[in-house]
Amino acid sequence: MHIYTKEEIAGWERFYRGNFINSVTGFKSVSLIGTSNENGQTNLGIFSSIVHIGSDPALVGYINRPRSAAPHTLANIESTGKYTINHIQPLFLNQAHQTSAKYPEDISEFEAVGLTIQYLNNFQAPFVGESVVKYALALQEVIPITANNTFLVIGKIEFIYLQKDILLPDGFINLHKAETISSNGIDSYYRTMPITRLAYAKPDNKK
Repeated sequence: MHIYTKEEIAGWERFYRGNFINSVTGFKSVSLIGTSNENGQTNLGIFSSIVHIGSDPALVGYINRPRSAAPHTLANIESTGKYTINHIQPLFLNQAHQTSAKYPEDISEFEAVGLTIQYLNNFQAPFVGESVVKYALALQEVIPITANNTFLVIGKIEFIYLQKDILLPDGFINLHKAETISSNGIDSYYRTMPITRLAYAKPDNKK
């Protein structure tokens, strides 16, 4: 084992350091966020910082990079108040990863990478037609993180669209059956393999 100090890490080449820190946090959910601006120009970006905030109300958050590095998604969400989150399956993983490229504002990543724009339930923001688990969100808060000029963006789920055969009787969504992928680092993707589901933990039940 070796101890890597903050001083040593700070001295590394930028991309090496980025790979190291991004992968040390472990496997993460990765999804495509779909938005459009007030003129209907669509945008699609890949994000691996999506987190559950609460279930009642149903809130989901994600971290948006500094505006100078990733301006379009956040600007669209702030202007319209609506966006979508779309799980990624292996069949369109290459296209999903390609959305991380820095396209000009007037170029839709949907069209650039060959993914289908889909509108559902009269919702303003676009979904990814190929995704089998996707949901619509209404913006609740944008919280600045002053430590690195990023933003925690929190949205309330408006509706969820998924295949009924992946929904179990107790409300659990079988994402393994849906073939939803996960990620680690900035460019590594994984299939999931379930181990088990355990009982609700109580002090008198240690099994």
